Amino acid sequence: MKRLGWLSLAVLVLLLGYVAAGPYLTVHAIREAVRNEDSRALSKQVDFPALRESLRLQLADAIVREAGPDLQSNLLGAIGLRLAGSAAGTGVDMMVTPVGLSALMRGQRLWSLAGGASPTQVRADPAREAPLEDAHYRYNSTSRFTATVRDDRGRPIEFVLTRKGLTWKLSDIRLPI
Repeated sequence: MKRLGWLSLAVLVLLLGYVAAGPYLTVHAIREAVRNEDSRALSKQVDFPALRESLRLQLADAIVREAGPDLQSNLLGAIGLRLAGSAAGTGVDMMVTPVGLSALMRGQRLWSLAGGASPTQVRADPAREAPLEDAHYRYNSTSRFTATVRDDRGRPIEFVLTRKGLTWKLSDIRLPI
């Protein structure tokens, strides 16, 4: 009976250790997938539908805040905001790719890539070659973990990993907009 108790305690400690190390293992897997340009491996570590939806909502909110109440209150302004939100959603769908994520993880702006520049042309700092290299890591709860990098203007970009069961996936990116 004593042996069963020790065995179950050891299994519990190993399980807790695996869950605690999970976000770090996921970040490492994301780094390797981005370095190797392996989109299949990256898609295993990223919840693309949740990530796209989060970014769409952030951009729509930023557009509405930037427009102000005057533009929102008139009919043509409201139609324009709706069209701008739709265009932003399409842009998010095109940019949430392995190349786009790689640029963000290095603290680069996606807008340069959207203009046709290749990732090698956008690289500003060779010291930041590895994605999430200078990230600040933090547990927000038992099922939420963030890795924060600074963009080329010094503003924080937060990569949010969430846990479902025993697996961690990148599910949100909080942009400084």
